[in-house]
Amino acid sequence: MSETTKKTPRPRITLGITGASGTPYAERLLQVLLAADYEVHLLVSKAALMVAAVETGTPWPAQHEKLASYLRERLGTGGELIIAGREDWMSPVASGSGAPETMIVCPCSTGTLASIATGQCDNLIERGADVVLKEGGKLILVPRETPYSEIHLTNMLTLKRAGADIVPASPGFYHKPETVADMVDFIVARVLKCAGIPQTLLPPWGYSGAGPESDTD
Repeated sequence: MSETTKKTPRPRITLGITGASGTPYAERLLQVLLAADYEVHLLVSKAALMVAAVETGTPWPAQHEKLASYLRERLGTGGELIIAGREDWMSPVASGSGAPETMIVCPCSTGTLASIATGQCDNLIERGADVVLKEGGKLILVPRETPYSEIHLTNMLTLKRAGADIVPASPGFYHKPETVADMVDFIVARVLKCAGIPQTLLPPWGYSGAGPESDTD
């Protein structure tokens, strides 16, 4: 009797996109995750749809199947893309027994940051983050705001103490970026590193030209 070959399940991750400026970060991150054959549970807020229309010049469809098709056409194939609604409480991300162990919110609005820091679960993005924290998983938040108020910083400190990683969308310049895409890749690479996902977008410091040239004088 021949043995049945079981297909290795895809690694799973939750990606939340909220209404802070930073759609290019979210699109690039999603593109890399799908290309790496991840099962991505995508959660997009209403405000994120509005910001995406402004920053990309093209409205993102609100209907889930149309949004999935649009993102596939824009970002390429690979992996599996599962989109859940704001109040889709039957989604796996709503429960510790079914949620992926890693969640990224990119970009993360300061409103979402505050809700997660205070344990509110008024929508699936907030609930997903709450689940990851309570289950001891990896939560990565990418705030994009300037300047930060004391309230913002207090919420970040609260979340860091709770186990989250805070990765502000503050690109560096030691890799000598020549385009906006280079600057986007800097942040996406840092997010992937925090998530423990291998990446080739940005060489580590001291390798392949990253960082300043050696002083030979």
